[in-house]
Amino acid sequence: MLPLFFCYTTFMKNIYITDLDHTFLQNDLSVSDYTKKIWNSYAKNSIMSIATARTYMKTAQFLKGVEINAPMILLDGALIATVDKKIIETKTLGRDATDTIIEEGWKFGIYPFLLALEDEKSLRESFVHDKVLNRYQREVLSRYSSADNLQTEDGIRAKDENFKIVYMGEEELLRELYEHFLDKFGDSIKYILAPETYTGCYFLTILHKEADKSHGIKSVSEAMGFDLEKLTVFGDNFNDMGMFELAGTSVAMNNAQPEVKEAADIILGHTNEENGVAKYLEGLSNG
Repeated sequence: MLPLFFCYTTFMKNIYITDLDHTFLQNDLSVSDYTKKIWNSYAKNSIMSIATARTYMKTAQFLKGVEINAPMILLDGALIATVDKKIIETKTLGRDATDTIIEEGWKFGIYPFLLALEDEKSLRESFVHDKVLNRYQREVLSRYSSADNLQTEDGIRAKDENFKIVYMGEEELLRELYEHFLDKFGDSIKYILAPETYTGCYFLTILHKEADKSHGIKSVSEAMGFDLEKLTVFGDNFNDMGMFELAGTSVAMNNAQPEVKEAADIILGHTNEENGVAKYLEGLSNG
């Protein structure tokens, strides 16, 4: 249990949680010095964290020099962990369920990426892919190295604890696959179907039914003891809309999907490339 004084002081603070890709990160996956300066200045008196589809490893690489003082929502909410690798919560798919999903995808001639937990103590993740890849998967993998815990399999199979299954391809194929999964599995699992802006295709992510950013927000709130009315969230894509519903203030980037803008309290006049999050925060401090 948190000390009473800590709970009280945390409850009184403002909280800022941002998505990474196409929100906090620039398109080259960097964080500008300007954004670091503004963000870190807020970290002295506010609770600051992120909510992303990315793994712990990639998130840590991207956020060097960025102050994070609360548990991070990772892998679309399948993992809640601190910067120093303390796991707060996991929502994973078991081996049998994951293998069944993969086998159903094979019927459509498509093979997924698989993100799994290899070792809980070290928070070591694995990024597993089949030898059979489409052009979108090859493009994504070109940005990774063996240091990112890549594993190549001839006939991809599940691990014991699987964070998420990610299919990439043309929108028509993935919509057909989504409808097939929905018919077969119903609401026993979570689905995210959305545009993949970096490659120009779509992705279909399969997760534990309680693995999403909204559940992640609730977990972080319980861990830190903060008031959701004091929470501001930033996002651009469909997987951000759940946390928009919980936050006191939801902010969509200028480059956000139209549906995300419609769900937001505030639509920024700047994109991620234009340091939209930092300019919003700077505007508040100058207000």
